[in-house]
Amino acid sequence: MLNTQDNEMLCRVSASTPMGEFLRRFWTPILLSSELPEPDCDPVEVRLFGEDLVAFRDTGGNVGLLTAFCPHRRAPLFYGRNEEHGIRCVYHGWKFDVHGHCVEMPTEPAESSFQDKVRARSYPIQEWGSVIWAYLGPPDKKPELPHLEWGFVADRQRNIVKYNQECNFVQALEGDIDSTHAPFLHGALAGAPDLPVLERLRMARQAGADTSIYQRAAERDFYAAEVPPRWNLAYTDYGVAGANARTAGPGSQYWRVNLFLLPFYTYFPASPIDTRGHTHMWIPEDDEHTRVWCIMWAPHEDLTPEERDSVLGTSRPHIGTLDPATGRLRATKANHFLIDRKLQRTTSYSGIMGIREQDTAVVEGMGAIADRTQEHLGTSDALIIAMRRSLLNNAKALVRGREPKAATHGGVYRVRAWAGVLPEDVNIFEGADPVGKMTAKIPAGAQPPAGR
Repeated sequence: MLNTQDNEMLCRVSASTPMGEFLRRFWTPILLSSELPEPDCDPVEVRLFGEDLVAFRDTGGNVGLLTAFCPHRRAPLFYGRNEEHGIRCVYHGWKFDVHGHCVEMPTEPAESSFQDKVRARSYPIQEWGSVIWAYLGPPDKKPELPHLEWGFVADRQRNIVKYNQECNFVQALEGDIDSTHAPFLHGALAGAPDLPVLERLRMARQAGADTSIYQRAAERDFYAAEVPPRWNLAYTDYGVAGANARTAGPGSQYWRVNLFLLPFYTYFPASPIDTRGHTHMWIPEDDEHTRVWCIMWAPHEDLTPEERDSVLGTSRPHIGTLDPATGRLRATKANHFLIDRKLQRTTSYSGIMGIREQDTAVVEGMGAIADRTQEHLGTSDALIIAMRRSLLNNAKALVRGREPKAATHGGVYRVRAWAGVLPEDVNIFEGADPVGKMTAKIPAGAQPPAGR
């Protein structure tokens, strides 16, 4: 468990808080590029780290991110007219470019120089991987973009879906690096078919992948074979790697490597036979609200239509109740996440449809900010403990003046999660990536854009 002081430091993300200042040292995804689809399109409201902002794409195609309120009389710029290389406040016509400069002030005399003295607060923007990224930290500390593998592939090789959770970002992401909850919360009852594994095996075969050594994954639930995992942890430049092993038969072990990447990324392997990458990005809107990005990508070929549909449209979807109009789940705490008690007694361990709905039910059920002083953590929580320690230690180090290495060394993010079967005498952390699967396959010399 954490003491009250550390729990507060872990969860508070507004400016001037230790965690808020640490998060601002990194580029942060705010929107899909498609959400600002063309020059002079409609502005979009953004909330990030407790700040209300407005994003717009100007006549030249450049994206601006400004404080949500006009510096004149604090009217909301979201209602502004996006026109002729700037956004114009509808209250008095003051107009601002993507850098926050006031370029027109029709309520002042023509000879006045007042507009040269007024600026709307603006933040640097980069577009990469079909995503708009923002940097809210000190201008002289502007970092590199993280070299995330999914950002280097073509649009047709990745799929991105977003939704909102009403709780703090840390407790939201903790479930992703917790390997022991999956056979329970996401599991099927004995005798129910493990459809996701069978579907992944079929897709792997269609892709021409060698599935021979993993055939038993479709016949046996490695998760349930030995629920308590044996954890191996490594603190790294990018965050924390957690590898856990379960017995997979005589002379072999089933390994899963989950990754926490600073400051809000989680990488997880779906199964040994899956050839796709999977990540979530847990972006704090404020202390009690999180925007969750779910990304799947194929490193070497296009995603199939079936794979894209599997996130929202299968019999056991990753997200079962997303409302595209609001970005929120229709299953909520107020309706008990549409739990089906009959289904829970006969087929599904949780009785809740959707992997993300199942996770959201338990993490939102803890309250907007969980009281970690009341926890009783066990050995299976080792990676969660390490993740919290990594975040807290980095935030405290920044208070002491030490900048986070990961922010300025984007190459440390060229990693993958992994799952597979290895001989029982092999340790996943012995040697340099012994299975050849944990290093992202990025073209030599490839770099994200430098940005502005």
